[in-house]
Amino acid sequence: MTDGPIVVTGATGNVGRPLVALLVDAGVEVRAVTRTPAGAHLPDGVQVTDSVREALRGASAVFLNSRALAADLAQVITDARDAGSVTRLVALSAANADDDVARQPSRFRGDRNKEVEQLAVDSGLAWVSLRPAVFASTSADMWSAQLRAGDVVSGPFACASFAPIVDADISAVAVQAILGGHLDGRRIPLTGPEAFTVAEQVAVIGDALGRALRYQEVDPALVRDRLVAAGAAPEFADAYIALQAAAATQPAVVTRDVEEILGRPATPYARWVDAHRELFSNQPRLTERDQP
Repeated sequence: MTDGPIVVTGATGNVGRPLVALLVDAGVEVRAVTRTPAGAHLPDGVQVTDSVREALRGASAVFLNSRALAADLAQVITDARDAGSVTRLVALSAANADDDVARQPSRFRGDRNKEVEQLAVDSGLAWVSLRPAVFASTSADMWSAQLRAGDVVSGPFACASFAPIVDADISAVAVQAILGGHLDGRRIPLTGPEAFTVAEQVAVIGDALGRALRYQEVDPALVRDRLVAAGAAPEFADAYIALQAAAATQPAVVTRDVEEILGRPATPYARWVDAHRELFSNQPRLTERDQP
């Protein structure tokens, strides 16, 4: 256990929000950093602030979300080291952090996966770097509009292969990294329990919704133009196509680190979809079963 409050940056994000809840459940004092404290809606007792420097006073560990910290990333890590009380940094990186940036679309939405990991390593503090594969929620981000409009997802490279990890599983591993020292000094690759082609992922969503969905492969150039027309940065669109093309060359790697660390298998993608039907259709979210 830690000797002081835990600082969670990006506290209202897909990983940060369940991380805060899990830490509260573990009886830990949490300081949540978010740009919009008034609308955070976090558990009772959580200290919510928009100031990382304020949150660091007396803190014992920091969860680092590079997108949330943006240009302040390096300074926050310096401030954490200089605070004197902080002993551990847990960085949210990515499985493809070492790849060419031209195949990292999230970089063009603010992620600095390589940098946050390296800054944590160089800080002189104990560190853990989490390297998740594509988030399960990414499929909703990319496909929900198409699936609300019809039964076809169109995109490039139907055989592109990924092993999507449920966002809350990343949070659960982060708890272990924050509260204990047994993971210190590790770059931990995190995946779901199974690899799917994107066509197979769409079929899984269809099974959950009770709909005959299909994936229609189209010219990558058309997909790129569609993304830009929808407001995506050209650099993001180019990197997205490049990532998909690379993923079409071989099955995605599946790791067992989630199971090793949590003592239970990683949450299946199908279970996550079943629990989040409302992201893909007008069906209500399930409330009478465990939510991943």
